[in-house]
Amino acid sequence: MTDDRYSRQELFRPIGEEGQQLLKKKHVLLVGAGALGTGNAESLVRAGVGKLTIVDRDYVEISNLQRQQLYSELDAQKKLPKAIAAKYRLEQINHTVKVESHVLDATWTDLLELAGEADLILDATDNYETRLILNDVSHKLGIPWIYGACVGSSGMTFTIIPGETPCFQCLWNKMPTAGGQTCDTAGIISPAVGMVVSYQTTEALKLLVEDKGSLSGKLITFDLWQNTHAAIQVGKRKSSMCPTCGTQPTYPYLSAEHTMKTAVLCGRDTVQIRPAVKKNLHLPDLNAIFTTQGLPVQYNHFLLSVEMNEKRMVVFEDGRVLIHGTNDVAEAKKIYHRIFS
Repeated sequence: MTDDRYSRQELFRPIGEEGQQLLKKKHVLLVGAGALGTGNAESLVRAGVGKLTIVDRDYVEISNLQRQQLYSELDAQKKLPKAIAAKYRLEQINHTVKVESHVLDATWTDLLELAGEADLILDATDNYETRLILNDVSHKLGIPWIYGACVGSSGMTFTIIPGETPCFQCLWNKMPTAGGQTCDTAGIISPAVGMVVSYQTTEALKLLVEDKGSLSGKLITFDLWQNTHAAIQVGKRKSSMCPTCGTQPTYPYLSAEHTMKTAVLCGRDTVQIRPAVKKNLHLPDLNAIFTTQGLPVQYNHFLLSVEMNEKRMVVFEDGRVLIHGTNDVAEAKKIYHRIFS
């Protein structure tokens, strides 16, 4: 193997040879190995990051292959855990990068431990609960993290620097969502994934080569199909009263109190899920979505019931959900997060 693997990257002056050496010493924690995760992982490994730790709870399915670029049909046939399949592929791309994988439905204690030696946290998750935990982990440890989300043809990203930018909690109540739905309700096109990955990886490289002055500092949103793009100044949203980044932080999501509650209902082959953040769901909207998809759905003013792949999901207005047809908590949470981001 010749020494010019990174020669074109080193010719890019903001990185150069010095930046490449810095990159080689850095450790990134990547949470999620789906569409955003595989794109970010491949870009960082090709760029020569020193170590990449991947955390993901899921396995490869055929529906992933349209947008999750590291996986193959064989991975889906074998139902390989995504973290493992990603590690195999990444080590073939660049054997000099240390890739560590964890097949894990990570709790706040897991993430706090895994982030302890990282220089950067990359968000490639599918739900806000985990992002709120990452936000607290980031600020407690003083580690930057990069938020990213996409659905349909839209996406958004924002780089969060503890002590400098507003945190995810500051933006939470007023932040627009990427379409307000998930990939399983609104679908997704791969160019939207690629766009978010490009922004996330570029911001990551700036941080890893210690060029903070080049960071965007803005909340980026776009819709490729509608031909819209915005870069929003959000600095004024940083709040001194914020429980995560304010003057007296309590890190509320680093506690059992603010963790999703699950319970297997005795004798009913059913898992009950209560979200960490109470939701006020608009059931008519869900009814319209499921009806459009042709799924068997029943709806009244109190709850909605929908049949999905031999499972039945019952949704209440306060966000509580019953998953009938399984007593496997991990499987129930997977179904839940496919519908609720």
